[in-house]
Amino acid sequence: DDPPAGDGRKVILSDTDHLWGVGGDRVWVWKSFTRGHHPIYMDPLSKPDWVRSSEAEMQGARKAMGDTRRFAERMNLAAMTPHNELSSTRYCLADPGRQYLVYQPKAGGAFTVELHAGKYEYEWFNPAQGDVAGTGQVESPGRARQFKPPFDGDAVLYLKVVQ
Repeated sequence: DDPPAGDGRKVILSDTDHLWGVGGDRVWVWKSFTRGHHPIYMDPLSKPDWVRSSEAEMQGARKAMGDTRRFAERMNLAAMTPHNELSSTRYCLADPGRQYLVYQPKAGGAFTVELHAGKYEYEWFNPAQGDVAGTGQVESPGRARQFKPPFDGDAVLYLKVVQ
C-alpha cells in the first residue's frame, strides 16, 4: 500500500504475485511508479472467488499500467529517481530542475512541490478518467509551490522545465 522509494541504483520489479498474490489497484500502480518501482500486475483476467480486488480495482490497475508506461516513454526516465522530499505527497519521481512527476493519492488535495527556479510546463492527468485535465505554464522562484488538482479524485502532475 505504501511502497518504499527506490534509490535509483537497482531496478525494482514490484510484482503483485510476489507481494500479496493477485490484487492491486490504480493507486498502488501510481504509488509504485512514483517511488521508482516497475509495477507488474498479476492479472487473473477474470475475477475468481478467491481474489480480494473488485473487478473495478482490477480494471483500474490494468489501465494505470498503460498510463504509467505512456509517461515513462515521454520522460527521460533514466535521469529520474524518487525524491519523496520534494513533494508533500511523498510520491515524486524527479530529475530536479528538469522534470517532476508527482502523484497525489488523496482526492482533491492541494500539495506542494519544491521546484528549482525557472519556468515549467505543467500537465494535470486524471488517473481515474485516463485523460489530461489541464495544461499550462508556471514560474517558480526556486522554492515550494502549491498545486491544487482541477478535478476531484487522485491526481498526477507532470512538470517539465521550459528551455
